[in-house]
Amino acid sequence: RTGEGKRNREGGWGEERERRKASGRRDEGEQRKRELESVEQGEGDQSWSIRSSLLFMTNLVPPKIPGGEKVDFDDIHRKRMEKDLNELQGLIDAHFENRKKEEEELISLKDRIEHRRAERAEQQRIRSEREKERQARVAEERARREEEEARKKAEEEARKKKAFSNMLHFGGYLQKTEKKGGKKQTEREKKKKILSERRKPLNIDHLNEDKLRDKAKELWQSIHDLEAEKFELQEKFKRQKYEVRVVLTSASSCGPISAMGRRLRLLYPACHLYHRET
Repeated sequence: RTGEGKRNREGGWGEERERRKASGRRDEGEQRKRELESVEQGEGDQSWSIRSSLLFMTNLVPPKIPGGEKVDFDDIHRKRMEKDLNELQGLIDAHFENRKKEEEELISLKDRIEHRRAERAEQQRIRSEREKERQARVAEERARREEEEARKKAEEEARKKKAFSNMLHFGGYLQKTEKKGGKKQTEREKKKKILSERRKPLNIDHLNEDKLRDKAKELWQSIHDLEAEKFELQEKFKRQKYEVRVVLTSASSCGPISAMGRRLRLLYPACHLYHRET
């Protein structure tokens, strides 16, 4: 009701303004007409110019309002308001349509973000499981390798202990056989006795890895020295045997065996046997 009364008041004010404008135009036309009549009574070129200017200005006649049909300002105002309302409604609809599209795009973006986040979490979980499996395999392989190394080390230690024990038993066995003989020892028995005296028991149970290596180097050096000594003795024996052979050959070529030949036979029986075989 308030809006309708407001429109009625606005329509009444519009009619009043139009009436005032029309009345003002009529008054202006009558005033110009009176001025024209007064000019016609004047004299000279000045009166003529004034009259001509007034005649020219009399063409500006205000438009007349048709008296047959009344202008409905309320209808014009209503149509204008309806037009503005329709435009405003169109803008509102477009705004809500754009907002709806933006909300749909935002929801779609959130869904994609959640989907991507879930994919990354799944990938991270799979990667973590694979890393755990790999670490478990590495730990298992390390434990198996350490167990294998410990087993081999234990076997090696047992083998060394057994070898040393056998060496000790063999030395004791040689000593027992020597004691059992009790009589004249042969060359082989003497050799065994000398070897048993030279062969000393090894006490390496308390040694660590570095000391064992040093002990092994020491044994290797001893073996090397013994081999060198053996080679020198063999060479010396070969030279002596050659010299004895030469002496025996010279003695036999001189006639019956002299006292020197008999003495050489007693000192070097092996050389004498070798000479007889040749």
